[in-house]
Amino acid sequence: MPASPPTPPETDAASPARRRLRAIMTAVFWSGAGLLLAMTLLGGGEDPPDDAHGPHAAPAVSTAPSAPGSSAPASTGPAAGEPAGKALPRSEPTRLVVPGIGVDAPFIDLAINGKGQLEPPPAHNTNLVGWYAKGVSPGERGTAIIAGHVDTATSPAVFARLSELEKGDRFRVLRADGSKATFEVAETESFEKDDFPDERVYADTPDAQVRLITCAGDYDRAAKDYTENLVVFARLV
Repeated sequence: MPASPPTPPETDAASPARRRLRAIMTAVFWSGAGLLLAMTLLGGGEDPPDDAHGPHAAPAVSTAPSAPGSSAPASTGPAAGEPAGKALPRSEPTRLVVPGIGVDAPFIDLAINGKGQLEPPPAHNTNLVGWYAKGVSPGERGTAIIAGHVDTATSPAVFARLSELEKGDRFRVLRADGSKATFEVAETESFEKDDFPDERVYADTPDAQVRLITCAGDYDRAAKDYTENLVVFARLV
C-alpha cells in the first residue's frame, strides 16, 4: 500500500485537540486504496458490474502513523489570529438530509482500523453515511468528514447523485442534542487520486465546515481502484 504523503506543519497556536485532528485529517491519503480494495482486505470486495458508470464507492482512508485518541476532542475556539466563525456545540450526527438529491440517511460512526484506514460504511446498506467520530462533529467548529458509497456492485447507493450538488444548495444534519445544522454548498470538485489536495480538504477552519466525500471517475480494473474523489465543500449557515 502506498505511503501517506507528509503531514503539513502545524501551528503552535492550535490547541492539542485541534493539532491532533489536523495531524490525522490533513495526512489522509485517498489514493491507491479504493473502497473495493479495502473491502477485499476486510473480506467482502468484488468488481462492479460491467454496466456500472460514473463514480462508484467511498474510498478507504490511509492515515499518518499517529492514531486518534480514545475519546473525541472537545469543541475548541479558533486558533490565535483566526476570526471566530459560526459554530454549534459538539453533538453526534444522527441523520443527513439532502433534499436536492433525495438523501435521507442515518449515520454510522467510522473509526481507524488496525491497518491505519478509516473503515468505510457497511457495503450491504445502500442508505447509510459515515462520519469520522474521533474528529469534528458536523456543526462543530472545524472540518467534519462525512463519507458514503455512491453505489455497490449491484445497485446505486446513498451518494449516487452527490455530483449534482451545486453552489448555494443546502442540506441538513440532524444531531443527537435535537438541533439541526444547516450547511450551504460552497463548491463541488473532483480530484485525481494521485494529486489529492490534503491541506485544502482537511485543513482546520475557524468556522464549522463539512466535507462530503466519495469516489468518482473511472474504475481501473487493473488497479482495482477509482481514478478520482469527489468532494463537496460546505459551511454552516
